[in-house]
Amino acid sequence: MTSTAVSPAVRRWRIGLLVAGLALLALGGVVLLNDVNPKRYLGLAAWFLGALIIHDGIISFGVFGVNIAMRKAGRRVPLPVLLILQGAAVVGALMALIVVPEIMKKSIGTGNATLLPLDYAGNLGWFYLALAVVTAAAIAVYLAVARRARAV
Repeated sequence: MTSTAVSPAVRRWRIGLLVAGLALLALGGVVLLNDVNPKRYLGLAAWFLGALIIHDGIISFGVFGVNIAMRKAGRRVPLPVLLILQGAAVVGALMALIVVPEIMKKSIGTGNATLLPLDYAGNLGWFYLALAVVTAAAIAVYLAVARRARAV
């Protein structure tokens, strides 16, 4: 079995990102303890659990399934095109994770009409349309550049 050596630059970046992540985690803990009423901890824990279930239990399986289907098509589709499509799938899934709770809460109703004033479902649809257009444009640009590079 061969071992792959990690360059010093990569090691520094990994350590720097780890330190930055731990610092942000500590900052979040300090803000939580100082600014959030302890009575709200249970609600926050429930929200985090729901986000974890939606992200790891639903969205990641969907993205994984799309990735498997695209990898099987990979013999006919160039790898960069697959990567562009995978990136779009991840962005779309994350946007759903962010916006679907607002859509659900708005459908239930709020005590204050100014809390959720926008058409979140419609805006999510427009976002997906824009994401599809940007994804198609990125694929078209890649294919044009690749075709031009092969011609030269």
